[in-house]
Amino acid sequence: MPAKHDINKVGSESSDFPILCETCLGPNPYVRMTKREFGQECKICNRPFTVFRWNPGEGGRFKKTEICTTCAKIKGVCQTCLLDLEYGLPVQVRDAALGRKNQAPSSDINKQYYIQNLEAQMEESGDGQAYDSQVANAAGREMLKNLARTDPHYKRNRPHICSFFLKGDCKRGAECPFRHETPKEGETSKQNISDRYYGTNDPVAKNILKKVAESKGLKAPEDKTITNLLLLGLPTCTEADVRTALNDAVPSIKPNQIRSISIVAANNVAFLNFTDRQSAERAAEGLSAQDGVEVNGKKAKVVWGRARPNKPKAAGTAAPAVSA
Repeated sequence: MPAKHDINKVGSESSDFPILCETCLGPNPYVRMTKREFGQECKICNRPFTVFRWNPGEGGRFKKTEICTTCAKIKGVCQTCLLDLEYGLPVQVRDAALGRKNQAPSSDINKQYYIQNLEAQMEESGDGQAYDSQVANAAGREMLKNLARTDPHYKRNRPHICSFFLKGDCKRGAECPFRHETPKEGETSKQNISDRYYGTNDPVAKNILKKVAESKGLKAPEDKTITNLLLLGLPTCTEADVRTALNDAVPSIKPNQIRSISIVAANNVAFLNFTDRQSAERAAEGLSAQDGVEVNGKKAKVVWGRARPNKPKAAGTAAPAVSA
């Protein structure tokens, strides 16, 4: 057996009841669950854990827990749908609004060490909680409250689509327990549990953040060559101050993804030049979720840069590059 597999098998988890959101649990107050000790590996930490399986309601599909309770407590999410328990939103949206950093390691060995330390901290504290939901970012919390669903979205519990129907070979008709409809293709149809949990490259979250940015006047320009943002209304500050503020507000943006920062002190403006368009869009979405960025105690407004108009070509010279 490979050494990597042995490391992942270190430790296991046993629990008496799952951590679920109201939608996944279903409307039935007398729901029955089956419990299987060490039924499968957690999709995040790869440790065996207690798997619960139940039917959330009449006409729905059977659901089960996908991650262990420890991983759910670390991120404050449902064990089945991996959505935030307080707002019912993807982790990427919540973390972008609150400016949270993903501190979990990616390697298997460090992941086990990280989880074991958090479990020890939870045992010492006695409250069994690892996720801190109290954040001072009032603007981000207000945005999350506006986006959150007030009622359970039981549509998520519908049966899966019938594979025989897609092949044109389902003979059960109205008695078929699965849905007879054509699936919608697109980015949102291809989701990954690990990406959803860590809040990276989640297509559902990306669509939500994109709509938030557009509603606040930060719609990405059609010109794909524009890769810069402007900070307006800055206080007296240095490039280091701006970089620190950006790192705190949008931790997903790495320092090497910012090509340069140009501060115009006379106009209280800073130009953020990114290495590529994707990084600029991600920064715009994160900053729009927080209504700007706070630099040295003052909130600065964020807008997209503009392309410089092409100057008339002089004889024997090439056209200047389009940038802002």
